Amino acid sequence: MTSSPYPVRFDTARQYAFEAAHSVTAQGFGVVLVRDVLGRFSLVVDDTGSQQEAAPLHGSWQAEFTSHLGPYAADQPVLLASQMFSAGAVLNSPRAVADPDGAPIRFIDNTVVGEDWARVTAPDPGPVRAGSRAHRTALYGFKGGVGRTTATAVLARRLADRGHCVLVVDLDLESPGAGPLLAGRDLSVHGIVDHLVEAAVGNARGLELVTRTAYEPRHRYGELWVAPARGRGTPGMAYTYVDKLNRVYSDLPGTPFAARLDQAVRACEDAVERDGDTGRRPDVVLLDSRAGIHDIAAVTISQLCDVALLFGADNTQTWAGYGDLFAAWQSLGQARRIRERLRMVASMVPDSVHFPMRGYLDSFRSHAFEACSVLYDEVAPTEPATPDTDTTGAAPEAPFAPTLHDDWAPHAPVPILFDQGLVGMDSVNAPDWWDRAFVEAAYRDFLATVTPLIEDALASDGDREGTR
Repeated sequence: MTSSPYPVRFDTARQYAFEAAHSVTAQGFGVVLVRDVLGRFSLVVDDTGSQQEAAPLHGSWQAEFTSHLGPYAADQPVLLASQMFSAGAVLNSPRAVADPDGAPIRFIDNTVVGEDWARVTAPDPGPVRAGSRAHRTALYGFKGGVGRTTATAVLARRLADRGHCVLVVDLDLESPGAGPLLAGRDLSVHGIVDHLVEAAVGNARGLELVTRTAYEPRHRYGELWVAPARGRGTPGMAYTYVDKLNRVYSDLPGTPFAARLDQAVRACEDAVERDGDTGRRPDVVLLDSRAGIHDIAAVTISQLCDVALLFGADNTQTWAGYGDLFAAWQSLGQARRIRERLRMVASMVPDSVHFPMRGYLDSFRSHAFEACSVLYDEVAPTEPATPDTDTTGAAPEAPFAPTLHDDWAPHAPVPILFDQGLVGMDSVNAPDWWDRAFVEAAYRDFLATVTPLIEDALASDGDREGTR
C-alpha cells in the first residue's frame, strides 16, 4: 500500500483502512475494523493464541495505519485483542458486517443516524399462532413529491376491495398524510408518535392508535384501517406534536429505535384485532415510509417489510440517490439480503406525443438496471461439479443475476401514469376521488402488478403456516 499524494478525506479513508486491514489478514490474523462517529478508524487484531507472533508486528502495523489514514486514524489506531479488557464484545459483535469480498475482515460502523440501513433482517414473525403474521409492504421514495402516499391509499382500497383486512401505517412522521387522506377528520385519538413517546416511559397501554375508515369495500369481507402518524388528540388538551416528534428517535437501554418502531407497528396490528367487530388481524400492512436517507426509512425497508416499493422519477437526483443507497448495501455486505424484496416504481410517467410512455419507461429501466446492478451477482462461466471440486454434497445457490429485460427483477419499472388532474387534487375534500376515471387510468398498471405480488406472497405465507 502506498501513500496518496492527496490529502486523506472521508471517502478515501475507508479505502486505505481496508487496505491496511487486508495487509494484516494476509499475515494470518483476523481483524475487525471499527469506524467511530467522526469517521476515524481503529483496527482490532485477533491475536488469540498468537500473541508471540503479533507483538513484534504491532508497531509496524500501527505506523503504517497512521501514516496512510492521517487524521482519520483513531487515537489508538491498532489494538491487539490480547491487550484489551473486553475484546470479545468487539470480535463477537452482532453489529460487525462481513467483508463482501470474502476476506477475514469484519466492519463495525458507528454512526449518529442511519445505522439501520446496514442491518437487513426479515420482519419479526411475532406471536406464534396461526394467522398472526401480516404481510408488510413498504412504500418509499428517495425524494418526496412522487405520489407515494396517494399510491398507498389507492393500493389499500384495491386490496380491501378484494376481501383483505388492510392496515395503513403512516410512518412519514415529519409530513403526515396517509391518515387524513384515508380517514379524513375521523382519525384515532393517538398516532404512531404517541406510541413512541408513551412506550418509552412504559405508558403505552390503552392508546387508541387505529381507526376503521368509512370506506366500504366492494368485497363484503374487506376492511380498511389506518394508523395515523398524528392523532386527532384529546378534546380540550393541546396536542404538542412537535415536542413529541423531537423525542421519538432515541435509543433506550436494551431497546434500539428499530425495535421501538417495530413495537409501534405491531401495537397497531394488535389494535385492529382488538378494536374491530370481526376480531380479524390485518392480512396486509402498508407502511407509508419517510422519504430520503432517514432512520424511519432505514428501519422500514431494512427490517420491517417483506416487499419495498421504491418510487422515483427518471432524473439525475433519483439515480444518484438510489445509487448511493445500493452501493452502501453492497459495501456493507447486505446486497444478498435486501435485493429480492425491492421493486422500482416509475411514478408520474408521461404519455404524450412529445413524451411517449414507452420511451420514458425504457429509459427508466436502463437507469434502474445500472443502479441496481451493484446488488446483483456477476455470472462467471462455470464447469459441471465433479467429485474433486464439490465435496459438500449441497446444491450451490443459484446466482441472482437478472438481465435488463427481466420483468420480475427489482429494476423493472412498475408504472404510475401522470395526469394533470392529480396535480393539486384536494383528495381530503373530494368525495370518491379514487373512482374518478383519470385516477383509475393512472394507477391501472401499478395495481395490476403490485396486487398479485402481495397476494402471491400471502398465499405462500399461508402455505408455510399450514405446514408448521
